[in-house]
Amino acid sequence: MEQALSRRVGLSEQYHVRLCKESMVFSAAHFITFNGNVCERLHGHNYRVEVLVFGELDENQYVVDFIALRDSLQNIVTELDHHMLLPTDHPSLRVVPSDAEVEVTFEERRWVFPRGDCVLLPVSNTTAELLARYIGRRLIDDFERSTHTRINRLQVAVDENGGQWGVCELLGVQ
Repeated sequence: MEQALSRRVGLSEQYHVRLCKESMVFSAAHFITFNGNVCERLHGHNYRVEVLVFGELDENQYVVDFIALRDSLQNIVTELDHHMLLPTDHPSLRVVPSDAEVEVTFEERRWVFPRGDCVLLPVSNTTAELLARYIGRRLIDDFERSTHTRINRLQVAVDENGGQWGVCELLGVQ
């Protein structure tokens, strides 16, 4: 009956799931650079993360397993929580880790952080947009590793300040 109704009125179907839970929050410090030579002061945010996974319904009639998705995302959020986020791919920022500490320099400025307090990210800047990309790429890999299910389209949004969202949509090949 449902298929007949859909065909009769010319409807197509697309599905996605949205994961937006109060537990998908992490507090972290960072700074960004802009205009080539401007570097913000060190500061922090209570980041909030939301994901949308797009896809076809599987044999269980869902896009992905919510619990597996939640657990994979929670692991990533927990790794970032209460850390200093440092970009390792910035062209003018020098990030040098050792066993005990991480030294960061930008022009005349210098910071030294305890190694265990830092997360070194393969991004060029710790903007909300690039944090969303990092989280999305990690989520795709971690989810596939744990469930053997490939996500082919994912949207990750990172809110850094109560309504200031950076969003990244990742599209894979099937």
